Order: sequence, then structure tokens, then C-alpha cells
Amino acid sequence: MKYIDLAQIPEEVMNLPDSAFDLVNRDDIKDEEFKTKPIGFFKDAFIRLGRNRVSTFSLIVIALIVLMAIIGPMLTDYTYTEQHVTEADMPPKIHGLSWLGFFDGHRIVTNRRLDGLSDTERYPEGSVLRTLNEREYLGVTMVDVELDYYKYVGASDDTYYWFGTDYLGRDLFTRLFKGARISLLIALISVMTNVVIGITYGAIAGYYGGKIDMVLMRITEVLEGVPYVVMTILFMMIFGTGMFAIILALTATGWVGMASMIRAQFYRFKGREYVLASRTLGASDRSLIFRHILPNAIGPIITRAMLAIPGAIFSESFLAYIGLGIQAPEPSIGVMLADGQRMLLQYPHQTLFPALLISVLMIAFNLFANGLRDALDPTKRGEE
Repeated sequence: MKYIDLAQIPEEVMNLPDSAFDLVNRDDIKDEEFKTKPIGFFKDAFIRLGRNRVSTFSLIVIALIVLMAIIGPMLTDYTYTEQHVTEADMPPKIHGLSWLGFFDGHRIVTNRRLDGLSDTERYPEGSVLRTLNEREYLGVTMVDVELDYYKYVGASDDTYYWFGTDYLGRDLFTRLFKGARISLLIALISVMTNVVIGITYGAIAGYYGGKIDMVLMRITEVLEGVPYVVMTILFMMIFGTGMFAIILALTATGWVGMASMIRAQFYRFKGREYVLASRTLGASDRSLIFRHILPNAIGPIITRAMLAIPGAIFSESFLAYIGLGIQAPEPSIGVMLADGQRMLLQYPHQTLFPALLISVLMIAFNLFANGLRDALDPTKRGEE
């Protein structure tokens, strides 16, 4: 080790004047300023969700369908139970849209005698538009005929069925959006019920753990093993057909997935430092659950709930399709699909519109939920 002899250091170095030093003040040291204003978690999620054009468009579509479910049945002069038997199975007709070639009230009927088209009692004036596929059969000229079906059945000039009518002459437009209202209401109530039960059940299992968790999870495994259709039939036998029985069927085991997710979130967060600090300071279990742990799972809860809505709509439609759902004369999307499939080959429009509506609903909800999941993902916070 080398030692320095202070005697060998020049005196002018040992006795430097004050002018040789520069005083550095703390005011001269500044942190880099933020280029943007700080924002909260949910505001950041909302901004990122707004940048997702697909999710934004899906949300607009959902809002329009919900709006039509509310006001749609009031836009026509018909009620959802009103029957016009003489105007059964009418094709769609919307004033001003005949140029589309679909909403014009026309229908092609097959295998009609050419010489019978002059019968004005059977074919009123102006009802026959053109003949197609002229052919001879056993010496008789047969044709297919394009009819103005509204004139053919003797409907008045101001009669318009926007989506046509069913086999009882009921307006399909009114029934479709009345049915959409019922389907959305069933889905919303069942999903909200599942969320409440799932959060409570999963929070208890995840927070306390141990034997309580083991017992609660074994119960959920037993419930998951019960066949869904069997449980639905049981509720129908006890409570009869209707919304209440369907909601019970959808909530009997629908909360299990939510409970498992909440349980996993509690196991993830209950050992964090801020939770331990709150417990050390004397926070109650209720405070720890609802103020410190549960808010961290709000993103997955919202995302799972949004994904559950189209699933509930599809389940309700499936039950109605197999005859276990809403019963006549109440409509739902599933009821209309079940009625329309009987006439699928003859009158495909009776199936087309309910099928389009449920398809658009499920696609829109799934796309919006995917965007919402990405927006609420904390790992993507602050990304441009």
C-alpha cells in the first residue's frame, strides 16, 4: 500500500482559495418534466378502447340493437300478438326500397296453369307481374309466376310488413324486436346475478382458503357435473315456462366460472405487501376484500361479464329452439328461429331476420369484449 506524504504536496494546492470552487445548488438539478398529464387506470383504458375501431363499431351496433329493442315495437301499427290470418306468410315490403329487389312484396309461386292466370277472382288485377319457366306437362302449359303478393291476397295499398309475417299473419318486425328485448333482458339479469354470486362465492373461497376453499370448490365441481338440460327441465317442471324459470336455469351453474376466476385473483393478490400492511394496521376482512383485493379484479370481472352476455343469449335461444324456453304468444329470438325453421324452404325470410340478429349480437358482443379485455389489461397501460 502506498502512502502520500502531505509535506510533498505544494502549499498552493493545499490552500486553494474559495474562488477555485463552484457552488452547486439543488435548485440547479431538475427532474425531467412529464410530457403528458397523468391519467388514471380507467381513463387510460377508456382512451385505448376508443382507439380500437372494431370495438367502437361493435359498441355502436350493440347500442343500436338495444335502442331498436326498446322502440322497435312502437314503430309499426301492429302489436306482437296481433293476427291477420288472411295475410299469413307475407313477404317483406318496405315503402321506397322496392329497387333492392327484396323488400318489394313480390313472391314467385311455382307450377301454375298458364290459362288460369286470367281468372281475376284468383289473381286480382295487377297481381301477376311476369311468368317464368314455361313448360308443357300432359298437354297443359305450366309456368312459374312472380306475384305482387300484397295485391294477390287483397291487402290494402297502405299495408307494409317490413320483415313480412309468420304463419298466423303476425308482423315479424314487431315480434323480432320484442323478442330481442326479452332475450337481452334475460341475458342481462342472468349475467348480473351470476356476477354477484360468483364474486361473493369466489371471494370467500380465495380469501380464507384452506378447508373453506376445499369445501366450496368441491360443491362447484358437483354442480358442474349436473347436465344442463336436465336442470332446465327440472326448473320448468317446478316453476313452469317463462322468464323466471329460464333465468334460474341460466344462473344455476352459470356463476361457477366467475367464482373460479375471482378465487384465482384473490390467491394472486391477498399476499401482496399493501394487503399485509392493511391487515397489520387492523383492517377488517370486509375492508381487505372489497377495498384492497377486489378492485384489482374489476377488469377481468367486466370482461368476463361482457363475454357471458352473448353466451346467455345463445343459451336462451337454444332452450327456446328445443321447446324449453319462452312459450307462445311471447316472442324471443329462439322462439322465432324455431317457428321459422318449419317454413325455411318455403319462406326463408322468417328464419333469415332472427338468424341475422342473433349472429350480429353475438359477433358484436364478442368483438367489444375482446377490445375491452385489451383496454383493461394493466400490462398495456400507457401504450400508444
